[in-house]
Amino acid sequence: MSDSSGRILSDAQAVLARQRAGGRRVPSIGRRSAERKRLHAMRKAVRIALAVTAIAVVTMGAGLLLNGIGLTGLFFAVLAGVLAVAVFATWPRLSVPEIGALNRGDVRTLVGNTELWLESRRPALPAPAASIVDRIGGQLDVLGVQLEGLDDNRSEAVEIRKLIGETLPDIVSTYTRIPQHLRGERQGGSSPDEQLSESLSRISGEIEQITRDLASGEIDGLAVRTKYLGYKYGEGPESGKD
Repeated sequence: MSDSSGRILSDAQAVLARQRAGGRRVPSIGRRSAERKRLHAMRKAVRIALAVTAIAVVTMGAGLLLNGIGLTGLFFAVLAGVLAVAVFATWPRLSVPEIGALNRGDVRTLVGNTELWLESRRPALPAPAASIVDRIGGQLDVLGVQLEGLDDNRSEAVEIRKLIGETLPDIVSTYTRIPQHLRGERQGGSSPDEQLSESLSRISGEIEQITRDLASGEIDGLAVRTKYLGYKYGEGPESGKD
């Protein structure tokens, strides 16, 4: 199966899963994706406000020029306002990045893109895997903050970006391409559902370890600075000695 047909099938399955869930809005799994959604909603609100204001100005201008627009004119003005609100409340939709575009841009963009992409696939995942995806969303928020101070050219940064921008989505995408009626069948001791959860758990553990490794340098540095300040201002271990 080609990559394009695979993406189409994956997208269709995700949409079908959302419809089966009642078409409810997918909750955010992290702060970055929630921030992107808030900005998108704010832009929609601005467009609605501008459209309604423009309609009101045109209506008042027409009323002054024509010495009133009558009930018919008022009806069409209200109708135009309702249509404007309906259109701008649903369009444009928040675009979910393609899987090949996730590992692009700065760290903030990478984390936000990956979270949005995972959210779009989450409804198609079994409950245990969906729960792990929620956990990974929180981990990505923390890791994203740490990566902002890391040089993108360092080998560690390259590997981390590959893990969350390529390996993680590739595992989920591979699973969603499997026909739904085969996902629970055991083959070779485990089912695709179980394999997905196991793989996501490993990635979650790897992200947690990376976070600890990156934080250890900051913790050690903080301990050194605290010790230095203690000695400098007479509060170190030797300060109480004569």
